[in-house]
Amino acid sequence: MNPVARRDRLLELLRARSFSRRRVVLASGRESDFFIDCKQTVLLAEGHVLIGHVMHEALASFASFGAAVAVAGVELGGCSLVSAVAMHSFQVGFPVDALFVRKAAKDHGSKRLVEGGDTLPPQSKVVVLEDTATTGGSALRAVGTLREAGFDVLGVLAIVDRLEGAAESMQSAQMPFHALYTRHDFISPGT
Repeated sequence: MNPVARRDRLLELLRARSFSRRRVVLASGRESDFFIDCKQTVLLAEGHVLIGHVMHEALASFASFGAAVAVAGVELGGCSLVSAVAMHSFQVGFPVDALFVRKAAKDHGSKRLVEGGDTLPPQSKVVVLEDTATTGGSALRAVGTLREAGFDVLGVLAIVDRLEGAAESMQSAQMPFHALYTRHDFISPGT
């Protein structure tokens, strides 16, 4: 399957499995009349393979993103994304490691906020992967956590930008941002 066909098939799965028109309260606290639960697609075997391909290709297509040695995902939605990208990257011979960013440190064990980064050198270049971006708050908190842990964050790559302020928040924070799809891939403009 070529890159365009993979992107089209991923969008088809997202529309069928992840999108619904209904009232929902989002992680940002905002209320919305539609919901995109990317996990319903990404956790399918086919969806996992497609997201690994498509997000890895997106990383390679951006000069600054292409320099990443790792991808970081915020628990829970981002964890399957970084797993898929890391696996695919190794299979194609350009390995990119996976990091999980916790929302809060565990009170036992390692007590780490960032899992998987212990073997990476200081200032390793990382891209944050996000499933659905609304305001950008979760991704920007992860950027802060990664920077505090000594990583150089190159940008944020999301599956879907809901077009509700994430891009503007990223721009204000001078954080490069790209999304594979936007709300207009699911809902016609003006509706």
